[in-house]
Amino acid sequence: MALRPYWKGYLKLSLVTCPVAMSPATSESEKVRFHTLNKATGNRVVSQYVDSVTRKPVKDDDEIKGYARGENDYVMLTDDELDAVALDTVKTIDIEKFVPRDSIEWVYLEKPHYLMPDDPVGHEAFAVIRDAMAADKVLGISRLVIGRRERAIVLEPRGEGIVVWTLRFGDEVRPEASYFAEVPEKADASLVPLVQSFIKGHTKPWSPTMVSDPVQSALLDIIAEKKKALRPTRKGKAKQVDGESESNVIDIMEALRRSLQPRGKTKKAS
Repeated sequence: MALRPYWKGYLKLSLVTCPVAMSPATSESEKVRFHTLNKATGNRVVSQYVDSVTRKPVKDDDEIKGYARGENDYVMLTDDELDAVALDTVKTIDIEKFVPRDSIEWVYLEKPHYLMPDDPVGHEAFAVIRDAMAADKVLGISRLVIGRRERAIVLEPRGEGIVVWTLRFGDEVRPEASYFAEVPEKADASLVPLVQSFIKGHTKPWSPTMVSDPVQSALLDIIAEKKKALRPTRKGKAKQVDGESESNVIDIMEALRRSLQPRGKTKKAS
C-alpha cells in the first residue's frame, strides 16, 4: 500500500504539464528508536528551548529564525518573510535541461524519491515525458524547494514511474584525488587471478538480505528478552520477574503447537 505523499505539485516540460505527487523511496521507520526517560520515575523527559542568557524557557510564539552576522549578533527573519521569498520551484518541477544517463557521478546522488501522477487526467502526459527520456537515454535536470531550501534534482525514468534524486551541490563533494594519491595505479598482475578466483566462488545474485543490520537485530533480541521478563499487574503496568520465577504469560506459539498435534500422540503424552 502506497504511503501518503509528502509533496504535491506539477511536472512541467515545455508546454506539457501534469499534476504529480512525490514520496521518499526509502524509510527508516522500522529502525529501533528510543525515548529518553527519567530513570527514577520511568516518565518520559520533555525537551524545550531555553534562553541561553536568562536560562528561562522560550514560548513557541517567541521563537524566530536568526542569521548570525557576528558574535551574539543576529538578523531576525519572521515566517512571513521566509514564505515571501518562496520560489516557483515550491510547487513545480520544470525540466529545463537533460544530460546523458551515465554522466552523473554516483557521489552527487543524495536521496531517492518516487514521482507518480496525482490525477488520472495527467497519466498520459506523465507517460509521454517518462518514455521520451527513456528512449533518448537521458536524465532530466531541474530544481525543487524541499524544506525551504531549493535543491538541484535529477529525474530518472524507471519502469512505469520516475525516480527523483536530490543532488549534492558541487561544493559539498570532496575531490577523490587527494584520498587515493598513494594508491598504486595497477596491482601485481600475478595476484589478480587469485582474487578473481575467490570472487567467482563467492558471487551470488543480489538480495536485500545482504544489507541487513546486525545491530538492529541485536537490539530487537535484547528488547524481546526484556519483554519476556515482564508480566502485567493489576494496574495494567508491567512488573519485572526475578530469576526463574513463574510467569502467567501464555506462550501462544506453544499452545498452537499442542493444538495441532495428533490426538493419539497427545493422549500418549498425557
